[in-house]
Amino acid sequence: MLVITLTDCPAVLRGDLTQWLQEISTGVYVGQVGARIREQLWKRIQENIKTGRATMVFSADNEQRMDFRVYNTSWEPIDFDGLKLMLRPSPKRTAACTQLKTGFSNAAKAQMARRAQKRQSNPLPDRYAVIDLETTGLNPSEHEIIELAALAIEHSRVLAEFHTLVKPHKHIPQTILDLTGITVDQFASEGRELSEALPEFLAFLRDMPIVSHNAAFDLGYIRTACASLGLPLFSARCIDTLALARQLLDDVENYKLSTLLAHFGIRSTGAHRAAADCHSAWQLYEKLIEIKKAPE
Repeated sequence: MLVITLTDCPAVLRGDLTQWLQEISTGVYVGQVGARIREQLWKRIQENIKTGRATMVFSADNEQRMDFRVYNTSWEPIDFDGLKLMLRPSPKRTAACTQLKTGFSNAAKAQMARRAQKRQSNPLPDRYAVIDLETTGLNPSEHEIIELAALAIEHSRVLAEFHTLVKPHKHIPQTILDLTGITVDQFASEGRELSEALPEFLAFLRDMPIVSHNAAFDLGYIRTACASLGLPLFSARCIDTLALARQLLDDVENYKLSTLLAHFGIRSTGAHRAAADCHSAWQLYEKLIEIKKAPE
């Protein structure tokens, strides 16, 4: 027989427990499982309960015919002459347990360890693609892609490049024409339909990891376009130089691409043009990786 009581229990943990035990009251689970499943359930509780509290009572081959465990509670299991008892918290011990301590909590330390392990298991790629696109505005559900560009990089060398203008179907604001320097005549003569350009763009990327500055913007437009054209959802691994710069740099005014390029002394040949911004983002990424790989 197994009884588990939980306080401040996350919903995901309740779902795990109800696969094996019956919840007879809120936070109270009862059932009959083997020792291996019991240990796995207790491990899941410790990993996911965060700041909640847990008590587990189970059948055991001892004088009391039962044993118990606690997690994050002020009551303590003790052995008294071979008997397992629960020690009630005294005011002095309770005060000591609730005293604020400097440094990180055990939960925070565990989370940092998991993040470090994830970073180690996701090494920086030697082969990747840098992407950039220009649009008629900021909202992918209302505005259009007007330029697509990408670089295929391997071992810090450009292997291939992709670039195309895309014909818009709506009016292009004059501010966008002024910002990019692209003319209406260029769109008419050089622009291609998105239904033709986007599949070629995705084929160029293949299964390479993606590097982009402010990746959420670019990916939002690409995924919206894929959905509108009935293409598979774009789901490549993505490395955002904006997020990477925020992680590694604290001595810059802001994290705009132009600011970061100036910070590293990288010259740009044409801001707000997709191909030029690809080259800029690539050089920025290389600089950031040098910092990331440098010994502390």
